[in-house]
Amino acid sequence: MIRPAHLLIPALAALVGCGDRPAVRAEDADTESASPAPGTDPAVLVSADTATVEAPLALPAQLYVEHDATLYARSTGIIESIAVDLGSRVEAGGLLARLESKDQEIALAQAKDRHANARQQAERNRALTAAGVVTQADSERVALEFREAELALQKAQRDFDLTRIVAPFRGVVTSRTARMGRLVSPGDSLFRLTALAPVLAAVRVPEAAAFGIRIGSEASVEGARGERARARVLRASPVIEPASGTREVVLQLAAGSRLPPGSAVTVHLGTVSRRVVTLPRESVDSGFAVVWDTGRTVLRQVTVGAELPGDRIEVVDGVAPGEKVVRAGP
Repeated sequence: MIRPAHLLIPALAALVGCGDRPAVRAEDADTESASPAPGTDPAVLVSADTATVEAPLALPAQLYVEHDATLYARSTGIIESIAVDLGSRVEAGGLLARLESKDQEIALAQAKDRHANARQQAERNRALTAAGVVTQADSERVALEFREAELALQKAQRDFDLTRIVAPFRGVVTSRTARMGRLVSPGDSLFRLTALAPVLAAVRVPEAAAFGIRIGSEASVEGARGERARARVLRASPVIEPASGTREVVLQLAAGSRLPPGSAVTVHLGTVSRRVVTLPRESVDSGFAVVWDTGRTVLRQVTVGAELPGDRIEVVDGVAPGEKVVRAGP
């Protein structure tokens, strides 16, 4: 348990009398000069040591989804109706908006009539051809007219379909620029549709730890406010990128995660060996440590990292290896 700062006062008092004695420097930590100054209780001072630890990789990422698309107008026309709004959830194929389509409806009806007539002509022609009544040239002409009618019907149907703006996949409307009565042309943006799952995260794993990670490996994802979610490796590049010395890994968050797409997160994945500076837990209180520096004690702010065995903690910044720190006594 970290002791309150006022418990460091007795230890400070024991060091005050050593004001003019030589300072203990980081570069002398492994020599005899690193010993406490004469008159100082050795039990009061502890050295900042180094240790090799196996710790999870902590990699920054931004969550995303595969299905995230801006939907554009693909036909010229006036927006006649809008079926959804910002935040609306829609199914694949669901109607989002409709353009004025009277001209397309008329063209489609005409194409259907021509196609039905051409089909009758083709059927009659096949019967006459079998009876030897029509020539080969007439037969080919009727077949060509029927094919042209089929293509015209397909085009008319497509022109009509393009007046309906539909969802290409299941998702939620995250942007709406469509407005009633607006004249749009092909390429004008109308909606943005985003799927809510599966949520993915892509990270660049350093080469030293890259090939210890396999498809299906477990990981955890932490949000900016401490939210956590489980994840697993979905896919990974089989090669190391020469420029960065990293391997791209894509993870998929478990179903039910409350972290939405677009969130900035930290991915904890695999392990890596690293050298860290360590101190006894009791020598750091609320992000501060009392350091023996240049013959006197100094209250210094430190950045604490991982919890380590032996009731020690990692010090990311603020204390160098070999420096002497006051340990609060009982």
